[in-house]
Amino acid sequence: MNKTAIKNFAIWARNKLIADIQYRAGLMGITADGIKDPLPQSTGTMEFYDIGTSEPYAISGDAIPQRKKLVEVIRKKENDSNYATAYKYILEEVAYTWFNRLIAIRFMEVNDYLPSHIRVLSSESGKIEPDLVTTPFDAELAFTSAEEETVLRLKTENKLDELFRLLFIKQCNALNEILPALFEKTSDYTELLLNLSVVDREGVVYHLTHDIPEQDFDITHLDEDGNPTGQVEIIGWLYQYYNTEPKNAAFAKNGKITKEEIPAVTQLFTPDWIVRYMVENSLGRIFIDKRKEQGVYADGRSLDEMSWDEVEAKRISNEEEIAGQMGWKYYLPEAAQTREVRQQLDEVQKQNEYKDVRDIKVIDPCMGSGHILVYAFDVLMKMYENDGYSQRDAAQCILEHNLFGLDIDERAAQLAYFAVMMKARQYDRRIFSRGIQPHVYAIAESNGIDGYTRDYFANNDPKLRAALDSIMNDLRDAKKYGSILTMAPVDFAALYSRMDEVQNDISLYRESALNTILPLIRVAEVMAQKYDVVVTNPPYMGSSNMDARLSEFVKKHYPDSKSDLFAVFIERCGQMTGKNRYQAMITQHAWMFLSSFEKLRAILLLKDTINMAHLGPRAFEEIGGEVVQTTSFVLRNSHIADYKGTYCRLIEPTTQQGKEEMFLAGENRYTAQQSNFSKIPGSPVAYWLSDKAIESFVGNHISDWGIAQEGIKTGDNDRFLRMWYEVSIDCSNIIDSISSAKWIKTAKAGEHRRWYGSHYVLTNFSNNGAEIIASGHGSITGKNNFYKEAISWNRIATDHLAFRKIPEGFIPNMGGLCLYPAMRESFNYLLAFLNTKVAEMQLNVINPTMSFPPGTINSLGCKKCPEYNNLISSLVNDNINIAQLNWDSAELSWDFQHHPLMRLKLAGAYAWGDKPPVMRLASAYNAWKLECEGRFEKLKANEEELNRIFIDIYGLQDELTPDVTDKDVTVHRIFDTKDDVPESMQGSSYVRTKRDEIVSLLSYAVGCMFGRYSLDRQGLIFAGGNFDSVYWKFKGQAALNEQGDPIGGGYAGISLADYHYPKFHDSEKWEDATSLSYEPDADGIIPITDEEYLEDDIVSRLCDWLKAVYGADTLEENLDFIAGALGGKGNSSREIIRSYFLKDFFKDHCKTYQKRPIYWLFDSGKQNGFKALIYLHRYTPDTIGNLRVDYLHKMQRVYESEINRMQDMIDHSTNAREVAASTKRKEKLQKQLKECRDYDEMIAHLALSRTELDLDDGVKVNYEKIQTASDGKKYAVLAKI
Repeated sequence: MNKTAIKNFAIWARNKLIADIQYRAGLMGITADGIKDPLPQSTGTMEFYDIGTSEPYAISGDAIPQRKKLVEVIRKKENDSNYATAYKYILEEVAYTWFNRLIAIRFMEVNDYLPSHIRVLSSESGKIEPDLVTTPFDAELAFTSAEEETVLRLKTENKLDELFRLLFIKQCNALNEILPALFEKTSDYTELLLNLSVVDREGVVYHLTHDIPEQDFDITHLDEDGNPTGQVEIIGWLYQYYNTEPKNAAFAKNGKITKEEIPAVTQLFTPDWIVRYMVENSLGRIFIDKRKEQGVYADGRSLDEMSWDEVEAKRISNEEEIAGQMGWKYYLPEAAQTREVRQQLDEVQKQNEYKDVRDIKVIDPCMGSGHILVYAFDVLMKMYENDGYSQRDAAQCILEHNLFGLDIDERAAQLAYFAVMMKARQYDRRIFSRGIQPHVYAIAESNGIDGYTRDYFANNDPKLRAALDSIMNDLRDAKKYGSILTMAPVDFAALYSRMDEVQNDISLYRESALNTILPLIRVAEVMAQKYDVVVTNPPYMGSSNMDARLSEFVKKHYPDSKSDLFAVFIERCGQMTGKNRYQAMITQHAWMFLSSFEKLRAILLLKDTINMAHLGPRAFEEIGGEVVQTTSFVLRNSHIADYKGTYCRLIEPTTQQGKEEMFLAGENRYTAQQSNFSKIPGSPVAYWLSDKAIESFVGNHISDWGIAQEGIKTGDNDRFLRMWYEVSIDCSNIIDSISSAKWIKTAKAGEHRRWYGSHYVLTNFSNNGAEIIASGHGSITGKNNFYKEAISWNRIATDHLAFRKIPEGFIPNMGGLCLYPAMRESFNYLLAFLNTKVAEMQLNVINPTMSFPPGTINSLGCKKCPEYNNLISSLVNDNINIAQLNWDSAELSWDFQHHPLMRLKLAGAYAWGDKPPVMRLASAYNAWKLECEGRFEKLKANEEELNRIFIDIYGLQDELTPDVTDKDVTVHRIFDTKDDVPESMQGSSYVRTKRDEIVSLLSYAVGCMFGRYSLDRQGLIFAGGNFDSVYWKFKGQAALNEQGDPIGGGYAGISLADYHYPKFHDSEKWEDATSLSYEPDADGIIPITDEEYLEDDIVSRLCDWLKAVYGADTLEENLDFIAGALGGKGNSSREIIRSYFLKDFFKDHCKTYQKRPIYWLFDSGKQNGFKALIYLHRYTPDTIGNLRVDYLHKMQRVYESEINRMQDMIDHSTNAREVAASTKRKEKLQKQLKECRDYDEMIAHLALSRTELDLDDGVKVNYEKIQTASDGKKYAVLAKI
């Protein structure tokens, strides 16, 4: 089946039909903008509408009342919503009505199922003109004499499209006699809006008959392997694909899913093999249950002469043989049971053995387009044939007695009805003439039934009135709820008896009763019955997408399964299933594990799970990714203690076909006793666990060791949370661990990191969180544990969960949850356990999702084993130390001391026998790389040892291995290039390259330039406050006091001297203050130029910094190393480095600082006319003014001078190349000068505004604030983050 062609056609056809129908409606004054009245010249027999042409559009005859009905329907729908919605909904309804009829007729003509055996949409000979148009009077259609004249006239005039439209409607009306549920009489507005062509190659008919291969409709066509290529299921695929765009639109919008959108968003065509699996293992099982003991004792041995294992093996073999004879290759024999369980099963099955196939009732309460019912028809046919029925009689019986179906969507119900009837026609050529209709219905609701019709039907009979009122009450707004409604018991026999009287009545209300009350009774009866087999693929819709009324209904009637509509249907289908009978479904697998479905699992544990195909992601080829993870299962409505089910774990194959192949190969099959699931906290369906793995949950739990809890929910993270480097560090508890500070260290979600780290968030917890509570949106829990040492993890994790130590002084956040051990001595033991494969296994069982709330952690089984305490504690201390060294080696840590490439500057200094030692950056890098590798290997070895210890404690040597993959070790490894990264590290977040290390070194160097860091003191030096209180300001050689005056007076020429900071302000006397080997920039502004125009640009400052760190002798060598690591274009190391600062430094800085940069880049634009960095924490209201006057204006003068110089060379040079180069450079300089002048206009407004910043507002706010002038106008002067 060419599903690509089917999909493309269905999506295109929907839009084409809607467009054509909108065009037809527009001709009659009905548009998306409103409904026009007829023009004044209209009469009772002719109406005219203005369509913007010289002649108005005219309608007459039946078209007038048809238009009137269309307007009435739109207005009625408008009362429930608005005009735009009503117009869209009604016209789409017309479109899918004709779409359904088109594809149904196409299927019938290809398979020669039309009563006339004349093709309607195509021709046997292959010509474009359909056979019906060629020989209309051979089609056995009942024409009036007037119609015959019209047909002849249109043929004579060669008006083929008009003729086809007339004949097509005639054919649809004729099919009403045999398929009334699909082909209703069309003498209404749907006929009025039909706009089809058979000669237009861009029309729907042409594309339907040419885009989709005919063999995809032909059920007799076989492929090279002898398999049928055409199936009635093509109708289902067309329907699903037709809904593609409405489904996408509904999910893309903000807001709840409406009643009208539910059909589209919940439509998902079940893969054929899963349909077969469900039907064979439920309906087919009823057949096999009756016969499975036959032949067990065929070899003459009695029960006493065989072992019980032999008896069960024979029974299993017998089931397989019967299934094979019936062609049911997806049937799974019942798992081997104990003698005691088998005795109970035999008794159950004897009591419920069917006597006649006609007694078996099968329902799909969410039938969609009927895929499941169609295959159930085939299975039932085999059962009937086995019992001696002819195919003709069996087909009739199946329609009358066996199959039932419901759907909330009328269009789907029509197609399901059609599919079932076509399946019956396959087995009985005369089924259409028998007048038999299947019990396949669209959900009917009682809202529109008037009181007169109700009174007429009740006929003054109080019992009838009560029964009808009960049904009407139960089915009010039924299209919103569908099959999850339950029916109060009523006397259906009496209702049908009265309906028989109505059929023969001549009352004015007869038609109304037949059209409104009869569908209610039929639907109510189907919903009220118990069934031998309930099999379905229910809709999937989380509670967050339900509208208020549906959500309220579900909470009230299905409190144990309210989280998702599929779970509600699991419960409802269980209610519809008869005692000891079968329920088969495919649903999302969330109910097997999530805590929100724990009560539902308790209900299902009281039923016997016969088998399950656990599909996981990508079971539906139409759905990619991990979003929809499914499981298909078969339950028996019985409860036998110690019953064992068969479970097929098919989650690993990544395709629908791969899962099917694994199922048929019998791979990954488990036998599990579901009573064992209750031993696991939350009773997840962990069928794959061994007995020892299950026992790992028994005994002490984490909750016995301490308490895992949430902390602060701010309700407004933008207001209450900051990265620590955004605010002034003096206002936090980073330096002094005090709880009275405004900004408090916070355990919040960070990157996947074990043992230690991810500490960079602060919370505004002033007045003990009073402001958070006062906001009305936040909450605080577990305050008594705040500031204590804890174990933290991310609530949301896409990878293995990682646990790490949180030192004292922190408060927990909703994203970074905390476990507080009751005793300090158990801290390391708990941290070790949580980071082992044993805990990971348990987590995968009780919560295989991406969310890990405290309850999940509290329920983990953690066994005490005192003899290992010392060893475990030693390993954990080692791991914490390794992880902390790794974390603190980067700027993002507030305990960062100095860059490792500076710390290791003496590495290899004497390797060449240099005296004095020569410090090479390359040697420092190699030493750092080896140090990181050593830490990595040590941590990996320690983690594997901890795994080994806990695997031994739990006795899980057969289930788990201690090995830790390289990519799961959460400390950094360094590789020279990305190409050097081994496969074992692919996907790791802890891979760094030489370039990464050099980028971080340059970031540290810039920090030293700004005075954030210093070569002469470890750690953070300045991050807010008064810069002059940290560094001692000099003018020339004179130290300045707090007023900016020279201490002890000035000296000759001091007025011409520059300000600078040669010392720390760490002494009362400037003479005793510590001198600096590298001074921070005086004004906190560092220009970045594309050429070496300024003495103090960033490249010059970097060279000075490198000399101060590594010495002048290795400057060029070290510059070459930096340039080589950075890569890029340039004729020299300095050019490459300059290019990096121009193009990439700020991007790398934003990445490192998680889009909260502290070094801000003033950027004039693409010409690189002006760029300069400032340091947020050194910003003052004068900064922009200083930047403008001292740097931007200076650069303008530089460009003007350079332009003049280039012009001089152009004017005086005799070298053509030199002139060309000068001309090119002049043009570039002119563009840069213009850019600077334009930029200057913007900067001027901001400089005059002298904006004050409050560091507490954070980077996001201040970044906008600094670019907003005092008049409120914004100027984009900073590089985009």
